[in-house]
Amino acid sequence: MSAPAASAERPLPVWRRPAAAAALRAALVPAGACAVVLLLLCVYTATGAAGDPSARIGVSDARILQSAGSATTTVLVSLRNTGPVEDTLESVSSLDLGVMVLARTVTENGESRTRPIGPVTVASGGSLRMDAFGVKVAVLDPPELDPGEKVGIDLWFRNSGRVKATAVTVRPGRP
Repeated sequence: MSAPAASAERPLPVWRRPAAAAALRAALVPAGACAVVLLLLCVYTATGAAGDPSARIGVSDARILQSAGSATTTVLVSLRNTGPVEDTLESVSSLDLGVMVLARTVTENGESRTRPIGPVTVASGGSLRMDAFGVKVAVLDPPELDPGEKVGIDLWFRNSGRVKATAVTVRPGRP
């Protein structure tokens, strides 16, 4: 006597079951859209188009006026912004010079004094040439420097970050 043939019907794979197939199709649409958006964002970032355009700051003619035993001296630089947006010089520092502040010469009651100022903006396509009687960098308690001595300075900008320069010591009144 032979055994009755059992119904050997296999269950359907998950993706072929009606409820599961509908759920899978519903999940593929947003997942595919996310993948496409992520790919586009990667391409956008890789081309450099993401974010704000940056300022491009150039520094030239950086010089330190030699102090003759004075309690302060001055650092003068010329700045040029060739970028498409303005940038702001927030501070200047140097390990070799010590405490430095942005300053301006003001005249009060017929007497000229150096006063600290806040950040200085350099317009897009603009420039700033510091001078001893306008915007400058005051160095408090400067070290003794010889003419021709070079010192590294860091200019700190809001958008561009740190911009390095080398300043040369000159006698006051010399270009």
